[in-house]
Amino acid sequence: MNSKVVLITGAGIGIGAASATEFASAGYHVVVTDVLAEEGAATAERIRRSGGSAEFSLLDVADTEQADALIARVVAERGRLDAVVANAGIAHRVPIADLTDELWRHTLEIDLGGVFRVFRAAVPAMRRQRGGSLIGLSSIMGTHYGWDEHSHYSAAKSGVVGLVRALAVELAGEGIRVNGISPGYIRTAQSLSEDHSLGEAGLAQAAGYIPMGRVGDPAEVASVALFLASEAARYMTGQILTVDGGLVVGRY
Repeated sequence: MNSKVVLITGAGIGIGAASATEFASAGYHVVVTDVLAEEGAATAERIRRSGGSAEFSLLDVADTEQADALIARVVAERGRLDAVVANAGIAHRVPIADLTDELWRHTLEIDLGGVFRVFRAAVPAMRRQRGGSLIGLSSIMGTHYGWDEHSHYSAAKSGVVGLVRALAVELAGEGIRVNGISPGYIRTAQSLSEDHSLGEAGLAQAAGYIPMGRVGDPAEVASVALFLASEAARYMTGQILTVDGGLVVGRY
């Protein structure tokens, strides 16, 4: 019960699952959350089988009551909350002419609103303990590039940057650090989707533009999240770290 505690959203698959494994390996108790019940439970079970500490809770980050209740329970049971990795997100390929108000709102409710909700719910506990780390997942499609037929996604991921910077200033005096990560092309279920992202062939083509010559692995983003939560990053706040194999700086 004295272990540090991290809550990770969207931790059933991809970057979230890799982050759960990474934090568990560093000795954290990991609160795995997702709307994907089977995948989320499997992530927590893998951690426990490896000797780590984890639990799974179903969480829709678009639901304020769920987010508030879950974090209140975690703090009551564990006595602390040291880090939040707000990773949950969706991406759908929709041209602007077909982008409905409903889908626009839904994407922003999850990709930006979901970050806001878990951050807001975590702040009171972090204030009481005079410390904590909030980490929001953006994207190079929100920090550096536009993404055709994904304007709702890019808008939400750009919003994460503004949220991180504003909260970093607001909370720094209370010992709470707020940072973000902007992943490039990472091999996840989302990026492998033929319908809504690049797919396998598209990822292979993208690798040709990346100076390191390959797309990233979720674990390579997860290790950056762990760094941001650690004492090694104790003087960093309001930063967005790009994890892209050199893509952004190499596209000149």
